[in-house]
Amino acid sequence: MKDQLRKFIVEEVLNRPDLDLADDEDLLSSGLIDSLGIISLVNFVEDETGLDVPAEDVTLENFISILAIERYLDRLRGQA
Repeated sequence: MKDQLRKFIVEEVLNRPDLDLADDEDLLSSGLIDSLGIISLVNFVEDETGLDVPAEDVTLENFISILAIERYLDRLRGQA
């Protein structure tokens, strides 16, 4: 899922396919992704995984980096 997330973020959200985005790069505090980008990212995650991401789960902790998103999805799958 990391590669799919990275590709979506750099190509669709940032429109910078040449960007080398690290798994632990801070997407939010750095300003790379804004609120509209987060909405797109959440929609992508839901579409790709078939999981519902509750609004209360869209937090800095869960979406700050590709690694954080993967950890969050692992937790969410464990609850399903």
